[in-house]
Amino acid sequence: MTLDRRHFIAGLAGSAALAGCASGTPRPPSGSTGAPHPAFIGTSTQTLLPRGKAPRVVIAGGGWGGLTTAANLRQLAPQAEVVLIDRNPQFFSSPLSNMWLVDMLDGELLTHDYLRVADRLGYQFVQAEVQAIDREQRRVTTSQGTIDYDWLVLAPGIRYNYESWFSNDRAAADATRMRFPSAYASNGEFLAIKRSLQGFQGGELVMNLPPPPQRCPPSPYERACLIAWHFKTHKIKGHITILDHKPAITPIGPGYRAAFDELYKDYITYVPNAHVQEVDPFNKRIRTAAGDQRFDHAILMAPHKAGELAWLAGTVTNGSDGWADVDEVTMQVKGDERTFVIGDAIRAVSPLPFRYYPKSAHVANRLGRIVAYQISERLAGRAPEKRLPDNLCYMVVNGSPGQALNVQFDYDFDAEGRVRQVQRDYNERTPALFRDDFRWADFMFAELFGGIAPPVLPRPAYRA
Repeated sequence: MTLDRRHFIAGLAGSAALAGCASGTPRPPSGSTGAPHPAFIGTSTQTLLPRGKAPRVVIAGGGWGGLTTAANLRQLAPQAEVVLIDRNPQFFSSPLSNMWLVDMLDGELLTHDYLRVADRLGYQFVQAEVQAIDREQRRVTTSQGTIDYDWLVLAPGIRYNYESWFSNDRAAADATRMRFPSAYASNGEFLAIKRSLQGFQGGELVMNLPPPPQRCPPSPYERACLIAWHFKTHKIKGHITILDHKPAITPIGPGYRAAFDELYKDYITYVPNAHVQEVDPFNKRIRTAAGDQRFDHAILMAPHKAGELAWLAGTVTNGSDGWADVDEVTMQVKGDERTFVIGDAIRAVSPLPFRYYPKSAHVANRLGRIVAYQISERLAGRAPEKRLPDNLCYMVVNGSPGQALNVQFDYDFDAEGRVRQVQRDYNERTPALFRDDFRWADFMFAELFGGIAPPVLPRPAYRA
């Protein structure tokens, strides 16, 4: 039996993971008698994918933005070679995951194998850790070898800024990450939270929200509601305190406030203006501007910044506040027309008060579409038109009956050419929106994993 190149690369990456080498295997020192590498385990210095005649687009990061870019490029630029790199063998969806945490759905809907998706849609997948990015030479160095590119798309996601809490105290940062993870940047943390909830016998559970901009601002409120529903359903004597950096619940403030008061008044206490001042993971204590709080368990969310890939590629500048410095329309890195950054990692896109696009899966998907279009037009020798994303988020607040809220965002340009946002909150929790949440996911997953979906997702009718 013969293997095509895509199967060979995936097999190579899989062998490395099984051998414990996903982050690279160090060579024995000079003169060492250590065993040589097995034949299928690559090194970061060898060329992993020899160059062909087709223009190559390398996508680093296989989240919602990276997967969307890959799928759309296969449709819009079939002449291009598309390579997706991610350190994980499988994708796990953050949207809908709060329901999975409390056993409202199983994980089959949320989990997808990268290799199978790549085979189905016709691009290449490399499971490897990105170790260096040389934008001048247009080369990505991974734990499996180097890959040259013509166009680079970075989908870094976010990183936890624990140093803002702990400075140089690595022990405290590690203890917080291990004992009280937030599952907003690491797939492995979802299982840790799920297990902690399954073993929670009662007591005080503290959740904090970091200062904006943060990944998916409504999601922590949704998580609090569903954990409260879990406590209520299973008669667990637990209580949740939400420590919010903001002065009020946003977005969808009235809808969430009604859910807290009407559904979970004995289970949720909301504390605004709770700026975190000190976290003690060893003694289970958190000090905020709104007072001190002790806890039996916690979901602690450090401030968010652009993910490691953005820093590794040198796209985070002094004036970008810890986010990738890109053009607000094209998503091109400033000074590098061949490199794009998409998704949660990008800086502010407007001087208007909203400033940032919501750091959501839906926006990452839309930016992935925009960048795939940008690259395809440039490959065809055409000047791409200006396109802006939209955003659509559903938040489940009750499991029996299933009820959800909704928020919508639209973007256009004002008279001065600035990106402008129109936000619409749907504050009435309804079973129809609960069903629409799954309909939205089916629509989006069809694009990411099964082929291109229709370009416009129907939206719920807005009511003031």
